[in-house]
Amino acid sequence: MPDTPEQQLDLSNQFLIAMPAMGDSNFAGAVIYVCEHTPRGALGLVINRPTDLTLGSLFERIDLQLEIAPIKDAPVYFGGPVQTDRGFVLHMPTGEYTSSMQVGGLTLTTSRDVLQAVAAGDGPERLLVTLGYAGWTAGQLEAEMSANAWLTVSADAHIIFDVPPAERYPAALALLGIDPIMLAGDVGHA
Repeated sequence: MPDTPEQQLDLSNQFLIAMPAMGDSNFAGAVIYVCEHTPRGALGLVINRPTDLTLGSLFERIDLQLEIAPIKDAPVYFGGPVQTDRGFVLHMPTGEYTSSMQVGGLTLTTSRDVLQAVAAGDGPERLLVTLGYAGWTAGQLEAEMSANAWLTVSADAHIIFDVPPAERYPAALALLGIDPIMLAGDVGHA
């Protein structure tokens, strides 16, 4: 029986948690927040890979002044290997920005106006800024799911915004009742 639109897998507003055997170094140990998943493909942001770049440094590069502590020292994250020269801002609350998409209670914005609002002191209260994103073509993520590359669980904004980056992987696994030590490097099908 062919899939109907109602039967399509939709992982939007979910965490993808990389299994230990993940062979792609871009995603080994990664937790990805899935922003969009449609029959055309999927887009997500790695939420646990801070870079050496701070928000203060990023804002200087794009000619914006950011003097708000402590966010000026907050890291910019590696969001994934696609378009690593482009910024993505995952935030809450929503706000009125040019290029935004709502997912669950969060918003993904790719336009500069959200950063201008942050610099002016009236941007979103909670944000995670990445360079790049993780992307999958039609059917690619579903194939990776079938190959046991990822675990999934409903996303928790607390983990994205409040948990230190190094603790996000075990925190996401804990949502499933799993301790990282319980995961085997290789899995199979029974």
